[in-house]
Amino acid sequence: MMRSLEKYLQDNPKNMELLRKELTREKARRSVAEFCLFTDDRYQMNWHHRLLCEYLDAFTKKEIRRLMVFMPPRHGKSELVSRKLPAYIFGRNPDAGIISTSYSADLAQRMNRDVQRIMDSPAYAELFPNTYLSGSLRPNNIRTTSRALRNSDFFEVAGHRGSYRGAGVGGGITGMGGDYIIIDDPIKNREEANSTAYRDRLWDWYTSTLYTRQERNGSILITLTRWHEDDLAGRLLELAKKDPRADQWEVLLLPAVAEAQRHPRDPRAEGEALWTGKYPLTELSKFRATIGIYDWSALYQQRPQPAGGTIFKREWMNQTYRELPAGATLIQSWDLPFKNSEASAKCAGIVMARKGAQLFFVDVVNDKMDFTTSVTAIKNLTAKYPKARAKVVEDKANGPAIIDYLGKTIPGMIPFNPKGSKEDRALSVAPYFEAGNILFPEFAPWKADLIDDLLRFPSSTYKDTVDATVQAILYLMNRPVSHIGGSSLTKESYWRS
Repeated sequence: MMRSLEKYLQDNPKNMELLRKELTREKARRSVAEFCLFTDDRYQMNWHHRLLCEYLDAFTKKEIRRLMVFMPPRHGKSELVSRKLPAYIFGRNPDAGIISTSYSADLAQRMNRDVQRIMDSPAYAELFPNTYLSGSLRPNNIRTTSRALRNSDFFEVAGHRGSYRGAGVGGGITGMGGDYIIIDDPIKNREEANSTAYRDRLWDWYTSTLYTRQERNGSILITLTRWHEDDLAGRLLELAKKDPRADQWEVLLLPAVAEAQRHPRDPRAEGEALWTGKYPLTELSKFRATIGIYDWSALYQQRPQPAGGTIFKREWMNQTYRELPAGATLIQSWDLPFKNSEASAKCAGIVMARKGAQLFFVDVVNDKMDFTTSVTAIKNLTAKYPKARAKVVEDKANGPAIIDYLGKTIPGMIPFNPKGSKEDRALSVAPYFEAGNILFPEFAPWKADLIDDLLRFPSSTYKDTVDATVQAILYLMNRPVSHIGGSSLTKESYWRS
């Protein structure tokens, strides 16, 4: 049978072409990604779009019923989730009820019109000839007539029970039922994100209005850019953590720049951009420099941090200096890794100085290092700061081996045995920051990242810079200091190093 079919197709090349086209159409009926490419010949499909489409396929089939998608601005999440996906769902199930919401009624209306535009297209009619709206043009160029409702807030699928309601946050959706509920960017800007009153209103609307509109076995998709740790997604994830009876969410998190811990399907190496064709690292670096580390972490890395910090507060990080005072005592402080792997902690070296009651950050080294590169880093920092007599190394991980190895060639290798938990030690030195005794160099290029690490602690993935900092402070403030000749630090010297 198969051979006769192959021979028939070989003898009839027109039928082969028809079969090829039908196979292409069938793929587009079965996959959100192929649907996008079939109905939009200008669509630029990056790897992260395909990955998101796989999640949307599972959502459409209700294999995933609670889905969150976190992606940076302008990286294509709304195009897929709020425009392409509803049209695709109706093609597969014209009896579905969809409720789609965003931060404003105006945006919800624009998305509504975009869904209708896709469903009116000849390509859509070619895929799903039995799913259409009132007034749609079908493949035979006949304009459909139907009494199905159709406007910028609501439309019905002609000849079926399917319907679509678009609404802004707080908008009325009573009387509607949703087999699929889509929430796309429910927070408009930083002002709304920082408003406890707005976040509370959003939560009340979700729990008392939107959530109650889902049909039996309804599915909910939330896609957003994380503005605040207490946003809608943050509250729902915290609830899921505290109560196993609450909705448990599947989360797809794709930061603008890849981090060490990332999605198992993320093919990037650490430090690579999400969409190099549109936003290469050079462009992302401009964004980061312009908007600052606080908004960068939230909007682009999807890791919102407490505005004021947890143990270390943002308002404590404003003390700066231009020149290290003469007679300051310098030390190195090192937090070393257990092993050199992507899942392991990084290596951090801090050069810190003390003069009287004041402590000064002087330099920071922070990277993944194995035993050999850790040894090299300590040697390099020793050569750079020969007046940093003490080299304080936590007496764990690679610390004892490095102390034993370098102690024969570099003087001042001192083991440090920390007492208590990391959090307890951090709390013990927090008053020095609060009192304004900790100063940052005004021009250091690593300053923003170090402050970010301090503010994120203890919830950050990496704690090495904080551990090395705390260790340095504890050592300097609990031992008599020797007055060593000072040095001068300028903007130019930092950038040369």
